[in-house]
Amino acid sequence: MNNLMFNLTNTSKQYIADAKKSPKYYTQQPAEVRAARALCPKPLIDLPLLKQIIDRKIPVRDGSEISVRIYTPNGKGPFPIIVYYHGGGWVFGNLETADAGCHLLATEANAIVVSVDYRLAPEYKFPTPLYDAFDALLWVYEFSAELDGDSTNIVVAGDSAGGNLATVVTHMAKEQNGPIITAQALIYPVTNMDMTTASYENYAHDLGLDRDGMNWFGEHYVNNEEDYRNSAVSPLLQDDLSYLPRAIIIAAEYDVLFDEGVSYVNRLKEAGVPSHHVVMPGLIHSYFSKMEFFEEETRKTAQLIADFIKK
Repeated sequence: MNNLMFNLTNTSKQYIADAKKSPKYYTQQPAEVRAARALCPKPLIDLPLLKQIIDRKIPVRDGSEISVRIYTPNGKGPFPIIVYYHGGGWVFGNLETADAGCHLLATEANAIVVSVDYRLAPEYKFPTPLYDAFDALLWVYEFSAELDGDSTNIVVAGDSAGGNLATVVTHMAKEQNGPIITAQALIYPVTNMDMTTASYENYAHDLGLDRDGMNWFGEHYVNNEEDYRNSAVSPLLQDDLSYLPRAIIIAAEYDVLFDEGVSYVNRLKEAGVPSHHVVMPGLIHSYFSKMEFFEEETRKTAQLIADFIKK
């Protein structure tokens, strides 16, 4: 399908035009791409003031430590807590790429946001990023009072691969008698690594996330072909979704992941889980972590999630 047929927003068009000036990430080595992205200046964006933003190290199960960034809103707690997992195909992304979105979520939802810097593939393949994500949830629950947070009101959230981790963490919490999660907020999440849907065909190239890019991410994340069919990688394949918390899934209209997001919402509804699906028209994958291009859209997404959490 020709991209000229798409009703893209001007910001999407601008992002695509700029992205075409650089080599495709999946033609390079992960460390090479990370190094190049680290040199990019942080965009100057006007964000509301919070009470505090702090970085700290927390322990995980193999004896290592990972970083988290904690955003505390103004006012008096205890506050709801949002545990946030950044996107980047389990290969890229960090606290900085999620910073603006998490800052807005803390403000709009009047919630503490804990952004998790889980370890990345291919250096740390599945299930290490997932275990880091779950261990961070356990840490947040254990130290919720210290954070001035409400341990009975914990939400998981994330974009793309982070949305994948967020929803899989809810399965783990149920299976392992972990903390009760009250809601999940998933922004264009990866829910099935089958990669055979119509949206993979229709939006395969030059729209923020290429089909070749998803193949590349998968090859770095999983250990073998069998992992692709593991419900901890492809949560759409989970047999029972009925015990999951209510969900909002926010989709970019022109995204290879669009159809699997729709399928996941339908599965949740069929299982009796209250679920809300929002399509952001004219947008492409990864907009939520690109606030320098998509400021209005990022702010709207944060508000949608905040309104959902507050219900």
